[in-house]
Amino acid sequence: MLRAIEWILLGSASAAAIIAGAWWRRPARFLPWALLGAAIACMGVGDVFYAVDLETIAEYFYLAMFVMVAAALVQFTRGGSLLVDRARLIDLLAWACSTLLVIWVFIIGSTNDLGKISAADVIGDLLLTSVALRLVMAAGRNPSAKLLLSGAAGMLISDIVYPLAPGPLTETGYIVLYVSWGVAALHPSMTGLTQPMAPRLTPWRRPWAALLGASVATPPLVLLYEAIRGDVHDGVVIAVAGAITLTLAITRLADSVSLSGQALNRERGLRTATAALVAAVDPPAVDVAVRSAVAVLLPAAAVTDIVFAADDRQLLAEALPATSGPADRSGHRSWWLRDPPADEATLVCPLWLEPLAVARPGGGALVLTGRRDDLAMARDALEVLAGQAALALDRISLVEAVGRRDSDLYLRAVIRNTADMMLVIDEDQRIRYASPALRTLLGQEELSPLATLADLVHPDDRGQVRRALLSSGDGTVFCALRRPDHTQVYVEVTYRDLRADRLVQGYVVTLRDVTKAHDPVEQMPHLDHVDELPAWVNRRSAQHKFRY
Repeated sequence: MLRAIEWILLGSASAAAIIAGAWWRRPARFLPWALLGAAIACMGVGDVFYAVDLETIAEYFYLAMFVMVAAALVQFTRGGSLLVDRARLIDLLAWACSTLLVIWVFIIGSTNDLGKISAADVIGDLLLTSVALRLVMAAGRNPSAKLLLSGAAGMLISDIVYPLAPGPLTETGYIVLYVSWGVAALHPSMTGLTQPMAPRLTPWRRPWAALLGASVATPPLVLLYEAIRGDVHDGVVIAVAGAITLTLAITRLADSVSLSGQALNRERGLRTATAALVAAVDPPAVDVAVRSAVAVLLPAAAVTDIVFAADDRQLLAEALPATSGPADRSGHRSWWLRDPPADEATLVCPLWLEPLAVARPGGGALVLTGRRDDLAMARDALEVLAGQAALALDRISLVEAVGRRDSDLYLRAVIRNTADMMLVIDEDQRIRYASPALRTLLGQEELSPLATLADLVHPDDRGQVRRALLSSGDGTVFCALRRPDHTQVYVEVTYRDLRADRLVQGYVVTLRDVTKAHDPVEQMPHLDHVDELPAWVNRRSAQHKFRY
């Protein structure tokens, strides 16, 4: 009875630790840890019944424990988890299960001493240990994965040595299982075992397909061999091995069908998005096309927020979280925002120029917030969508630039032989086009490609010119232009704000030479405040007043 109380305490403490750890650490997937806790609880109940000599009832709980463990392993290794490619693992597990069955039936089963060992338990333990070892290899230095492997190895050793020599010492492996799995759930690294990752589609190769087919066919062939001999001694072992291999084969087929369907859906969504982006004529149309594509690539409830910013200024306007630095750039052009919730994350897909691995000059990004599992599975497709959106935005900007260039060329051809002086100034104050008359007036053959209107104006008048062009609307200012020989030309500047015009996107400035006027004050509208006049006007006005 004392032994039963010990197993009750061990089993309940381990199961409670697993559930509490999963509730506390909040892993991306709670179900595999819950199944692992249920498996430990079933094993604890089975150990209690075994301690009070109710071995038949205990066997049922042990069988339920293996079913729970198998379900937990399916959740640990399913698509989008740490083990991004479990197809080869399934093939190898099926082959190992059928091989162990053949070894047991034809080699070990005939030995009297080893006949006390439960072949079904050993096969299940070996498969569990193999999966745990694969998780350790995939997770690297993950303590939780190593603890799971230690528990599986402990149960395997005890299932082999305990039937041969029952006693407290040979039961140590079961105690290691309880303690290791409970501590594994409490350790912070347990969240890394269910970290969402994009699954990898494994091509169907004939050798691996033949191996899986032979593994599934082995248990029926072994059963047929014993039936032909007239006495079936290993019916339970054959049934367990056949169920395991068949389950693995169905899982392998279901994974292939699911991944192929997801890939087809992503291809269809990207093809539709490409057609919409090619037809887009402005950034709002690109925004609509991107949002429609996201709705196809991801389930409706997977995304809670979408931000499509054509440049970095819009990103700042959307008030994104401050932790927007790249946290994971391993082989991807996108990254996760740091410290996201366990079940929700924010993925940042920058707008890149394809196929060049350089960022767009204006920046910008596609930012999605939603379930981390779904975002991780569609991460590659979302990066491609962001690249296509970047190309569409660049195409639109280039078309507009070509239109502005053609407009400038047309304007140049029309006013080439006129005396009117016209400028087209970009929003950043740089001169995009200047009529030939201006260069003749200044005595310069060519203007610098980076020249601004303020560079041509006398230093005393630069302030008012900058203020005029930074304000919205149309207006007129008077200023002096400085020639290379340091002489001045007095002009009337009339400007129109056409920054909102799609073809112009800047200021159209007209200059009129007023240098030959006898008194510039007489040629200008009356101003109530003399301070509003440019510096050269004030100097001329003073000379006019005191010339007698």
